[in-house]
Formats: sequence, C-alpha cells, structure tokens
Amino acid sequence: MSLHTPSRVKEQAVERTSHKAAAKTAPALPKDPHRTTRRTLWATGIAVIAVLHYLAITGTDFDPALLVEGWRGMARFISDAFPPDLSWDKVIRPGLEATLVTLWIGLLGTTLSIPTALVLAVLACRTTTPHPLAYQTARSILSFFRAVPDIVFALIFVTAVGLGPFAGVLALICHNTGVMGKLWAESLEETDQGPQEALSTTGASRLQQLAHGSLPLVIPQFVGLLLYRFDVNVRSSLVLGLVGAGGIGLLINQAIKSFQFDTMLTHIIIVLLLIIVVDQASGFIRRKLAV
Repeated sequence: MSLHTPSRVKEQAVERTSHKAAAKTAPALPKDPHRTTRRTLWATGIAVIAVLHYLAITGTDFDPALLVEGWRGMARFISDAFPPDLSWDKVIRPGLEATLVTLWIGLLGTTLSIPTALVLAVLACRTTTPHPLAYQTARSILSFFRAVPDIVFALIFVTAVGLGPFAGVLALICHNTGVMGKLWAESLEETDQGPQEALSTTGASRLQQLAHGSLPLVIPQFVGLLLYRFDVNVRSSLVLGLVGAGGIGLLINQAIKSFQFDTMLTHIIIVLLLIIVVDQASGFIRRKLAV
C-alpha cells in the first residue's frame, strides 16, 4: 500500500503553500551596518587617492609623451656614454680613490652619530626617559634632524667649512642622528619591560636599569639598524658629492658638466660595484647576528 494517500498529498501541498506565503510575508533581514560603513570608507579612500594623484600629475606637469618625444636626446646621451672610458690613469684610478673617500664619508657619518643618537634615543623613549620635558625635547631634536635632508645639511656645512668630504661627514652625522635616534627609541619602547622593572624593585638606578635591563635586549636590533643605515649613508654620500662634499659624486658631477658621458658611465659602474660590496658585507654581518 502506498504511503502517499490523496489526503497526505493534499496536506503536503497545503504545507508548501503556507511556507511560500510565510516566506513572502516575512520581513527582510536588516543589512549589516558595518559592511556598509566599510564600503563607504573604501569608496571614500579610493576617491581621495584618485583626486590626490590627479593634483600631483597636474602639479608636476607629468607627461609621458614628452619622454617619448625626447627619445633622440636619450639615444644621443646613451651613444655618447658607451663604451665607457676605461683609461687607468685618467679615469679608473681617480674614480677608485674618490670611491674610497665616499666609503669613508658613509662610515664616519654612521659611526660618529652613534653617541648622540643613543643619548637622544634613551631620552625619547617613554620607558627610559627621566622626565616628560626631556622626552618632548629629545623628540623635537630628532624630528628636526630627520626633517632636514642630508643634502641641505651638506650645503650648509660647505658654506661653513668649504668644499670637501668633511662637509659631507658633518651632514651625514646630523641627519643620521635624527633617523637612528628615532629607530632606536622605537626599538627600546617595544622591548620587554620585565628586566627593567625587576632591577627597579631591587633599588637599581635608572642608568643601571638601562645598562643591564633594556640595552642588552636591543643590541642585536641596534646593530642591524646601524648596518642598514650604513648602506643608506654610503649611497647618500654619493649624492652629497654632487654639491661639493667630495667623493666620487663630485667626479660624476664634473663629468656631466663637461659632457664626458663615457667617464661618467665608468664612475657609475664603480659606484655600482661599491654598493654591491657594501650590501653583501652588511647582509653577511646581519645574518651572523641573527644566528
């Protein structure tokens, strides 16, 4: 005997009809307000970015068509630069000597900024500063050194001490103090405060807490950041040479002004080799510190 009797079939049909009617008359689920807010924020952000890029393009006269139209000048420049001038006495030896000066500028600009950057970093860290006034003062000094580009410092020191690498070293010391002090202060704030608090409960002075509690935890980070800044400073010392701060940047500037583009290309190749060597050496040291 079949289970689907006529009365049962009618009951199922009535149930389906009632479910459909209930579904039609049921109120719609409310929309998620958070999803709507996120969509609005995304749309607003995209619109703001688009407007900013439009203003930037119009404000800088950005026109790729001009680059395409100037292909003849680019081709002439490249043809004059190749092949590079590989004469030893005239180009390569002076270039290597100037490159060594560039390396020394980057080295001194990095290492001589360590004492000042470390003191300002300690004062600019909320967990190690002795007073809120010292914190605000140190932050302001670091912001000033960081805000002024190193090339501006170089121009200032060139007028003070004359042309030469000494002006470049002074410029890098000032700018690197601001950058390193900010990075080191943030590293100190992110460290575990447990050892420092434990030393504080034993009656240790603030200097002792810093020397035995905070600094040992961040020394690897400090060294890694310092090596990174050394890479950057070597590149920056090249640019500083363009404004008279010595090094191979000065030779590149002279070659460009005298339209000796083959000599310029040789100096650029030497700089490229220097950057590769410095990058590999600093990367090796960072890997050893991470082990």
